Amino acid sequence: MSHEQNREPGRGIGDERPEVPTGDPWTRLPSMAPATPPVGGRAGEGVSAVVPGGLAPLAAPVRTVPGGGGAPGGRIVAPSPLDPGASRDPHGIHRTLREKFPLTYDPLLRAWVLSRYADVATALTDSRFTHGHRPGDPPCARAHVDVDVAALRSVTERTAYVLARRIAERPQADLVADFCHWLPAGTVAAAVGVPYRDMMRLVRGRAAGALAGECGGQIAVREKALASFLGNVLADPDQVAALRDAPAGLVGRAWAESLRRDPPVQIAVRRTAAEVPVSAGVLPAGASVALLVGSAGRDQERFREPDRFDPFRDDPGQLTYGTGFCPAVILAGLEAEYALRALFTAMPRLRLADGFRPVWTGLITRAPRSLIVRPGG
Repeated sequence: MSHEQNREPGRGIGDERPEVPTGDPWTRLPSMAPATPPVGGRAGEGVSAVVPGGLAPLAAPVRTVPGGGGAPGGRIVAPSPLDPGASRDPHGIHRTLREKFPLTYDPLLRAWVLSRYADVATALTDSRFTHGHRPGDPPCARAHVDVDVAALRSVTERTAYVLARRIAERPQADLVADFCHWLPAGTVAAAVGVPYRDMMRLVRGRAAGALAGECGGQIAVREKALASFLGNVLADPDQVAALRDAPAGLVGRAWAESLRRDPPVQIAVRRTAAEVPVSAGVLPAGASVALLVGSAGRDQERFREPDRFDPFRDDPGQLTYGTGFCPAVILAGLEAEYALRALFTAMPRLRLADGFRPVWTGLITRAPRSLIVRPGG
């Protein structure tokens, strides 16, 4: 369903939206040009694959050229996160990688691929992996020492309620276009003193960096994370009932659960500074490594019923944000909390439009493109 067909003329917030930065928000992906593949082997055999970065002793088969599954010698082909159809439904590919190819070299990504939770979590935090940055990682705590959390809470609450009231009287709305695209930018604009009417300048200029430093580009990530969060909540009437008047602690658990199940950043890239043992072999020093954050969050070895959105689960965990202090992380959580409060206060009967179900799309970053709702029920 196209939300453009359901938008009332003149009733949106404005004709312009904040620009969404292109590229991976944590680090740039390697070139997508094909590379010379490493030597393959049969499942279960130890293989030494010659790849950029040197020799890597493996305990699992590696990706070979397409069609290698039927090639002489029994070469086995691992699926790629960039295979056709992965944008709409990457989860089957991720499951195969976790179970059969937990360490594989992908020539499309020009990188080794890690897909299991334990390996991805290690790569995001271990000092032997370099050239990357997540909001909440240790550098954030050193960079931000004078952030007023109470002020951030106040501007987030005010911005969320302004946006919710603007769409409350409409018969139908798209929360992605009219709410999620505006709340992160509007919150930061208010926090740094940029007038609401000048929000576009914030996104293009230096104002976000004044607050969030290296994490300033996280506005687009927070938009996608918020869209996924609202999509997960509104897709289940039981979740709507449970979270409508929930305390902040429960909303925070639901937010973390959405980041686990549907992280806004699906693939991050790191580089090894030394040889690193992982669950299926040893990564060579100086190698590019693609971390499948989206796969890690649905690892059945780490989470029970990993495909299920369950804010009450007793085995939580998310890899989108680190645990250190960072304004981008704080704002993301506050935006999730006050988005629910503002939307349900302004629209107590808010629900998805008849026949509409959120559809997540994207390879590097991922979220619903639209959330068509009936504000009046």
